[in-house]
Amino acid sequence: MDFKSCIDKEHSILMEGALGERLKREYHLQFNDQVAMADLIYDAKGQSALASLWQEYIHIAGCHGLPFLATTPTRRANKERVALAGYSSSIITDNVKFLRGMQQKSGIEMYVGGLMGAKGDAYTGKPALSQEEARSFHQWQAGLFLKAKADFLYAGIIPALPEAAGIAQAMADTDLPYIISFTIQKDGKLIDGTAIADAIAYIDGLVQPKPVCYMTNCVHPGIVYQALSQPFNQNALVHSRFRGIQANTSPLSYAELDGSLDLKCSDPVQFAEEMMKLRRISSMNIFGGCCGTDGRHMEQVARRLRA
Repeated sequence: MDFKSCIDKEHSILMEGALGERLKREYHLQFNDQVAMADLIYDAKGQSALASLWQEYIHIAGCHGLPFLATTPTRRANKERVALAGYSSSIITDNVKFLRGMQQKSGIEMYVGGLMGAKGDAYTGKPALSQEEARSFHQWQAGLFLKAKADFLYAGIIPALPEAAGIAQAMADTDLPYIISFTIQKDGKLIDGTAIADAIAYIDGLVQPKPVCYMTNCVHPGIVYQALSQPFNQNALVHSRFRGIQANTSPLSYAELDGSLDLKCSDPVQFAEEMMKLRRISSMNIFGGCCGTDGRHMEQVARRLRA
């Protein structure tokens, strides 16, 4: 099955849980100031840690018979930051190659995504790119993922509509299937104040091909429940197009979590139950983890998805 067919047809899909927080706290790895986790594949300890975490999530998906999505740790590896770090464009293709190796050994239905992110701060939207600037800026990375033959593209924690639209255009230019994942708040809006429904309608009307679907990440499922429950987001467009979450275990806001020194974690069973509540008000079928999650959380989520 190809990636788009999987998203359209499968009732339940598992996405990876946290990487960054676990790499820091469990493996005590230091991240590059510019490209963050993207250069860990060039270090033996980094390779081993990444492989261990992905193997854990792959095992969970396999045990429960779920398709599995994983993305390269390249959210900060844009053209500007890669150059400042002294790397070449091969850092993108090398990350896809490494994750592809995990896929080939997995023995399950697994898809390799190329992760992209906002140029500026994902939690404040500053400094924000215009739509035109964003399209131009993100074409470099999107084109490299095309060259590396990623299965799909994934724009994570995007806080503002203009940059989200520009990234969508850059991704659409590749003809690869892609997902736009917003930074959202409990008021039902992106960080820049755009309603989820309005953001989806604008991007869907702008680009061809359209995103396969929309998601959110780095946010607690309870906040997403409140966001999707807002009357202006309770419509057929949001219900059909907003399909997934990579969730934090903490119910705190972005502002409260950003820069926190303590890992905000919650009970895996409670977390999984909060995730499943989203199915009462949406057609979500992609469930993954972000900050605070580990194998225990994803195991509980996978059990409920299969049930």
